[in-house]
Order: sequence, then structure tokens, then C-alpha cells
Amino acid sequence: MLEGILIGLTAALTPFNLMMVVMGCVVGTFIGMLPGLGPMSIIAIMIPVAIGIGDPTAALILLSGVYYGAIFGGSTSSILLNAPGVAGTVATSFDGYPMARKGLAGKALTIAAVSSFAGGTIGAVLLMIFAPALSTVALLFHSAEYFALMVVGLSAIAAFAGTGQVAKALMMTLLGLMLGTVGEGALSNTPRFTFGMMELQTGFSFITLAMAMFALPEALFLVMNPARAATGESGKITGLRITGAEARKIAPVVGRQSVQGFFIGVLPGAGATIASFLGYAVERNIAKGAEQEEFGKGSIKGLAAPETANNAACTGSFVPLLTLGIPGSGTTAILLGALLALNVTPGPRLMTDTPEVFWAVIISMYLGNLVLLILNLPLIPYIAKILTIPRTFLIPFILFFTLMGSYLGQNNSTELLILVGFGVIATILRFADFPLAPLLIGFILGTMLENNFARAMQLYGGFDFILERPMTMALLVVALILVVLPSYRGYRARKRAEGVADGD
Repeated sequence: MLEGILIGLTAALTPFNLMMVVMGCVVGTFIGMLPGLGPMSIIAIMIPVAIGIGDPTAALILLSGVYYGAIFGGSTSSILLNAPGVAGTVATSFDGYPMARKGLAGKALTIAAVSSFAGGTIGAVLLMIFAPALSTVALLFHSAEYFALMVVGLSAIAAFAGTGQVAKALMMTLLGLMLGTVGEGALSNTPRFTFGMMELQTGFSFITLAMAMFALPEALFLVMNPARAATGESGKITGLRITGAEARKIAPVVGRQSVQGFFIGVLPGAGATIASFLGYAVERNIAKGAEQEEFGKGSIKGLAAPETANNAACTGSFVPLLTLGIPGSGTTAILLGALLALNVTPGPRLMTDTPEVFWAVIISMYLGNLVLLILNLPLIPYIAKILTIPRTFLIPFILFFTLMGSYLGQNNSTELLILVGFGVIATILRFADFPLAPLLIGFILGTMLENNFARAMQLYGGFDFILERPMTMALLVVALILVVLPSYRGYRARKRAEGVADGD
């Protein structure tokens, strides 16, 4: 491994490759800030540029920088505008945007930047140490295990519901699962619930749904409530520093979610989005008392958890890509295509046949996360000033990027009609105090849950896969605990409250 690190340092620290790191981070950060574009679009556009470079090491360093730069930068629009830049930063908006509304936009961006840096850096260390061993672990996960993992994700839905809102959260989750069934089914290519519309053949776009659930209602709320856009009397951005007490508070969260996010990223098909949602859910479930109540209202733990997890998962997704040649997400599938176009075959022999590519990419991740921190921290006071833009300009700004992001995601004008329709429904649901995050989680996990469940049923001829695969059984037990534990804690809290009342 030490020899590999030296090879990686030699390759990554050449002036040209350093320039590729910086360029990838800058482009990725900028694209991540724009709602709807995301790393998949820009990496696909930049493949000809990468092939034109010729050197596989430099090309992969550039494309990798764009990838984790986009995840890093995607938090900005989530925090400031409630318009998630990429799917992996939807959970960031749950507490980041409330912090911005309280006049703490600068602090929120600082916490996001530091958490992202820590998650990406720890992920890179874990990648360097465990990549060969984890490639064998990733192979142990089959359809049955992925189905159970999706059940674990859905069982944590209560974490996204406020006090007394579990029933509403479950209803929204079911609605999300129903929306996920639109389009071609898992067992056949027969369209379902499309009403004869060709545009719905592939189902609803996640970006369109995310924009409709968060960004569009926010613009409408700004129109109806002018005070909502206020950020303070002077509009001056203050409180950028993280205090010692806050640092001690989020340090355990960053440590836990760096490890958890990385291991979720290792699993092919999981990715940064699921890692961020699970990270948020885990931290809310283990929080106690007043800290748990603060989640969804501007909790620094609730902001640090998904930001750490999604960046660690982004790094972890390179394990199946580089060591097995299996793309762990849509973005790494495009990276795999770029590698093959550059005559590099990822797989178990990559570390021995072309070690300079493998180790240079890992070393560049250290450098890239440092570059991202250096680039973003000084710009935070200026980025946060977006919130001081007058409401008459801010509303069209949000609407423009929302509509543009939805259209560019599918390059289809029908998406705009779907966006507006879902946006109106989401606004009504917000007035009725329904949590919207569970709908998105149900939509994301529902499709993967159905596909993996169908494959497992076909392979084992029924439900026998639950009993025949111990790892599946273990994950389902974890899911059961996640369902029972909050209910038990709620029951104990009610009993204590009744005891106090009787004592009075």
C-alpha cells in the first residue's frame, strides 16, 4: 500500500494533474449550485474533453473532481433557496434552509463545507485502506440484501416526521411509493399508470419531483408571505464561525456519518442520496429530548449528518467502480464509460496493471477536498448574500432555476407541466402540515425496492430468500428495531409524563 501511495503522490502532484483537480472542483461546485443539473449531466458533457486529454490518469482526476465537487456545491442552493442542487443534498435542506431563515445562512454554509470536507477526506482514507477488502464484501450483496436495505431506509421514515406526525409521514411515504410505480414495471417492460402518455413511459423524474416538493412551494410562500424573505435589519451576513461548543456537538456526528456514508457508498446502487437520508434518520433517532425536537427546525446535527454522509458515500462509490468495474450509481456508470473509452478496464487487476491510475485518483481526492474547502470558505459571505436579494428579484430567480433544472433534466417540455401540477399539490400539502420529505424518500427507495424484490422472488421462487440469506434476515431485523424503538421511546415518554401528572 505504501508503494501505491508513493506512485499516487508522484502522479497526482504533477502540475498538469493538480490543474485538473482544481478545474474539476471549480466546475463541479458551480454545476452543483445550479438546481437540476447535477454531476451526471456535466460529466456526460465533459467525456469528450476527458478523451481529448488522452492521459487516463488526468482524465479520471478531472471527472472525479467534477463528481465530488458537484456533491460539495449542491448544498448551497439547498440551504439558501430550498432548491436542492443535486439529489444527494435534498436532506441538507431539511435543517439548512431553516437555519438560513433564522439569519444563520453563513454558519449553515460553513458547517456544510466543513462537514463535506471531513466526510470526503475520511472517505478517501477508508478507500485507501479498505478498497481491496471491500470489493469482496460488495459482491456479497445480491438483490435480496438490497431489498432489505431499502426496507431499512423506509423504516426510518419516522425520523423525517415532526412530533405527532408519524401517521402523516406514513401516508406521504405511501404516496411516494405509488408515484414510483408509474412507468415500466420491474418484471416486464409494460407501461403502468401512464394513461397513454409516452412522456410517462420512464416514470416521473426525481429532479422534477424534488423541485416541485421544495423549490416551487417556497417561491409561492414568498409571494404570499413577504416577511418570509427577511434575513435581518441590515442584510449583513454574520456568525460565519463555528464555536467550540458547536464543533464538539457535530464532531461525533461527522465521525459516525463518515464511516456509515462510506460503507453505504461502497454498495453498488446505493449512492450519496440514500446515504444522506439514512445519515439524517440515524442521527435524529439517536438524538434525545430537545435535540431531537430541533431536527427539521435548524439543527446543526441535522445539517452536518447528510452533508458528511453524501460526500463520504461519493468517495465510497469508487470502490465497486475501480475494483470490480461495477457502477454504484448513475454518475459512476458514466465514469465507467469514460474509463472504457480511455482504454482503462476497471476491475480486480486495475491496482496491479495500472496502479498509477488507481492511486492517483485516491490521492487526488485528498487534494480535491482540500481545494474545495479553500475555494468555498472565503466565498461563503458572498454566496450567503443571495438571501439579501430583494424579494421581487429572488422569486423570479428561484422560479427560473426551478423550471430550467426540471426541463434540462429530461429535455422535455411536459416536465414543466408535471412540475407545476406537483408544485400546487405540494403547496396545499404544506398548508395542511404534511411532511414532504417522506414522499421523496418513498419515491426514491420504492423503485429500487420493487426491482430488487422482483429479482429476489424470481431467483428463489418466493419468499424463501428471507430465510436462506442470513444478511437479508439481519437487515430486516434492523428495520424492525428502527420501527419499534421510536414507538417504545414515545410510549416511555408518555408514561413518564403521566407519572409526573399523577404526582402533581
